Amino acid sequence: MKYSKIPHTDIEVSKICLGTMTWGNQNTEAEGHEQMDYALEQGVNFFDTAELYPVPATAETYAETERIIGTWFKKSGNRDKIVLASKIAGPGDYTAHIRTNGFKPEAIKDAVENSLKRLQTDYIDLFQLHWPERNTNTFGQRIYEHDPNDAWEYNFHESLETLDQLIKEGKIRQVGISNETPWGTMRYLEEAKKGLPRMVTIQNAYSLLCRSFDSGLSEIAMREGIGLLAYSPMAFGVLSGKYLGGKQPEDARLTLFPRFARYSGEQATKATQLYADLAQKHGLSLAQMSLAFVNQQPFVTGNIIGATKMEQLKENIASIDVELSQELLDSINEIHNSIPNPAP
Repeated sequence: MKYSKIPHTDIEVSKICLGTMTWGNQNTEAEGHEQMDYALEQGVNFFDTAELYPVPATAETYAETERIIGTWFKKSGNRDKIVLASKIAGPGDYTAHIRTNGFKPEAIKDAVENSLKRLQTDYIDLFQLHWPERNTNTFGQRIYEHDPNDAWEYNFHESLETLDQLIKEGKIRQVGISNETPWGTMRYLEEAKKGLPRMVTIQNAYSLLCRSFDSGLSEIAMREGIGLLAYSPMAFGVLSGKYLGGKQPEDARLTLFPRFARYSGEQATKATQLYADLAQKHGLSLAQMSLAFVNQQPFVTGNIIGATKMEQLKENIASIDVELSQELLDSINEIHNSIPNPAP
């Protein structure tokens, strides 16, 4: 395994981060425990979860993923071996079953307290805001469309003050953002200069099919020192190649939940086929080439992999041992330049 430091901290994390959002829906508690056991054996010490999980989010399965992690901590006694990240759900109709007061101080405190109980731990190493409260172009929306009637009120300072209190209480160690824009990222970093906690990570989508992070956020990440935790590096499994040729594997994510079509458009499918051909030419699986590409980006602190089957998990974790040559990277960029960001 390879490791990196979370920027501006002494916290060392595995470059491969174990994603958990299928546990409690597509995966049972026992399967979640098996994944954590195996990941830790392979040197993975970084787990990412959220109160929202499992996905798709429903009132019936709310926070089941955190509960599964908590029972593993209790059973295994391995809490001190893991750097644990979780998130407060952002506001919206999708999360109305959780709470409706966004990132108000009482909402953030409620999220942390309840996550700690479910996770059966006294602290969360990295606590993240899952997505912005304000109207933004997140989750595959390519263009930002300003809404003059957006009810959001400027709250960067207030949110950081609340997080600061929780850090001082020892309930969280570090803070991060997720699904954030360049403007929002810089606003948080500017507010931190007023003696408030600094956002040290940003968890955004990043894959061969979605490299919008490269356009502006990558410079912020490098110059300001904020580490990318890349989610969906396999583009909902599309970059395994299993959907090519119109295939719909029986228990695959996009078969079960067809509304998750962010990476399944015509251009994305065309690009996926080109990447699959390139991987085959170089004797690699498409999955390992896709993950190795993310692993090698200089702004990536953690590559969040997720799997429903153990053979997928093993292949994903093993991508850390794959080093892409400059020739191969150049070929990847040629495809990217011909079909840039087919899935924003």
